Amino acid sequence: MRDEEVLRRRYAAQGLAERADSTVADVAGRLAGLQAQDTAAMRLAVRARTRGLTADGVREECAKPGKLARTWLMRGTLHLVPAVDVRWMVSVFGPRNVAAGRGRRAQLGLDDRICETATAKLPGILRGRALSRAEIVAELELDLRGQAVPHLMAYAAGRGLICRGPDLAKDEPGYVLLDEWAPKATPPNDPLAELARRYQQAFGPATAEDFATWSGLPITTVREPFQTAQSEESAQLDEPGGSGLRLLGAYDTYLLGYRDRSLMLDPAYAHRIQAGGGVLHPTVVVDGRVAGRWKLTAGRVVVEAFDDIIHSRRDELAAEEADLARFLIS
Repeated sequence: MRDEEVLRRRYAAQGLAERADSTVADVAGRLAGLQAQDTAAMRLAVRARTRGLTADGVREECAKPGKLARTWLMRGTLHLVPAVDVRWMVSVFGPRNVAAGRGRRAQLGLDDRICETATAKLPGILRGRALSRAEIVAELELDLRGQAVPHLMAYAAGRGLICRGPDLAKDEPGYVLLDEWAPKATPPNDPLAELARRYQQAFGPATAEDFATWSGLPITTVREPFQTAQSEESAQLDEPGGSGLRLLGAYDTYLLGYRDRSLMLDPAYAHRIQAGGGVLHPTVVVDGRVAGRWKLTAGRVVVEAFDDIIHSRRDELAAEEADLARFLIS
């Protein structure tokens, strides 16, 4: 398959080629989760794939129990997923994330005794309400400071006890009990196979190594379910790809699904997008390829083009800028 066709198919698979009248849960489910450590960027990921939604509308959908949940999943990072999916996804990633964080928790003074004491108290503290980290710490009556607090939240989430719920004032994270926030749902017979299927749907064409990179799971664990999902999703190759120009926010899932980003992001410009420390700047994507980056300055989109293609698509860029303004201020 030629590079251009791969890009067009990935672009379409991500829901970027043709926006749909979708809900936030539709988008999160189709993409097997949206990167969510940056709340504003997560909302922009929804905008790029839908029509008619606004930032306030996304915020409201995320505040409804039983609709969406945020918790630590792939690669140990925070993701937004449909509430009906969160339990089986935690079953895949929670124990691994808890084990991987043990060393860092020890450095922060979060030994097993403190973690167990805290998790035993959390149900009584959070029952029937959403609280900020500071409010939770005040009621835990434990001497927790700095990074110990978010690491404790991630530990409790990995244990399947809590998740992120509504955004509080100024988008401060609100934490809730998972049992109160997410409905009990019948899990897939094979959660890892379901994860592979969702990945294929959202990121294909891709490889088992890409799936391992995206999920953070060992290649020896994911190769077989990936290959099975690949054969089942082979019909996707008969579907047309897509094209277009999109303004994607920071940390957009489009760039997070592959071991090697060079097909979408020319290595000559990679340092302008991948700023180090895990930072991914907002991008201008044209027909599946990163053609520049952008930022908002005094409410105006300022584009840094990497080549001439953006200038040849001025009408599409203007439409994107107008839609971004509509999304943010409606």
